[in-house]
Amino acid sequence: MPVPEADLRAALAHTLDATSFDELGEKYEGKVRDNYSTRDGRRYIVVTDRISAFDRVLGTLPYKGQMLNQLAAWWFRHTASIARNHVLEVPDPNVLVGVECEPLPVEMVVRAYVTGVTSTSVWTHYAAGERVFCGNPLPDGLRKNERLPHPILTPSTKADKGGHDVSASRAEILAQGHITPADFDTAADMAMRLFAAGVEHCAARGLILVDTKYEFGRAPDGGIVVIDEIHTPDSSRFWFASSYAERFAKGEEPESFDKEYVRRWLAAQGFKGDGPIPPIPDDVRVEASRRYVEAYETITGEPFVPVSGDPHARMRKNLGIR
Repeated sequence: MPVPEADLRAALAHTLDATSFDELGEKYEGKVRDNYSTRDGRRYIVVTDRISAFDRVLGTLPYKGQMLNQLAAWWFRHTASIARNHVLEVPDPNVLVGVECEPLPVEMVVRAYVTGVTSTSVWTHYAAGERVFCGNPLPDGLRKNERLPHPILTPSTKADKGGHDVSASRAEILAQGHITPADFDTAADMAMRLFAAGVEHCAARGLILVDTKYEFGRAPDGGIVVIDEIHTPDSSRFWFASSYAERFAKGEEPESFDKEYVRRWLAAQGFKGDGPIPPIPDDVRVEASRRYVEAYETITGEPFVPVSGDPHARMRKNLGIR
């Protein structure tokens, strides 16, 4: 059952923008997640309500962190037999505890359609006349949002906070000398297998998994594992299968419930990543949050039940922090 709009609007007043849990360990703040590394080899990952796009933090959405964290945990459980992951437990709606890993310096991006509006999107490059993207040859005559002949791997470098990721080919990534061919190929194979499983599950739920990104790390035993998140509206693009063909034929944008909605709103204001960020109106924030709820419930087949109230007090209690 969808979360009532009144509840989403009420939650605008106490979104989770930042955390300060020094008791947990050394902090690293990402665009969306606050990470705390313990001395005994664990990592507390607090998923905030921050939303990012164009490699910038744009603001917050009500309950986004809870939805994102619980959806990622759902996918980790359902893909554990396909690819090993870092999860140990989920002690709070906003918190996942994982094994501390050394992140690989590359994101594995898998794309099945020629689409996107950012500078790193395959459509941006294709529309500019490029016919090779990250080492993948592309046929002539493709239209925006058209399905590719087969999914392609388009890796990207992992920029520091505030920087921009850069798409690159396998050869270009390896030439930088930050990852071995064996590690790259292991992660790439895991990414393609996860994507195939995601496509199959989403199709059964009436969805098209358009593209996604995966992050990997080296576990203490030396193995490569999936970290961060998988197949969420932050890391993936989803379209509704029922309306895709008709809208594509008309040249219309597909119906989606990923953060592309926020990207498109910002692009309509003339913002594509550089310069001041336009303030996002509450109506847009609530609608974006509603789409996250819809994504969670459509993908999992389960209702999303938000936990209201002060998230800091609740997390301290659930994590045993005084």
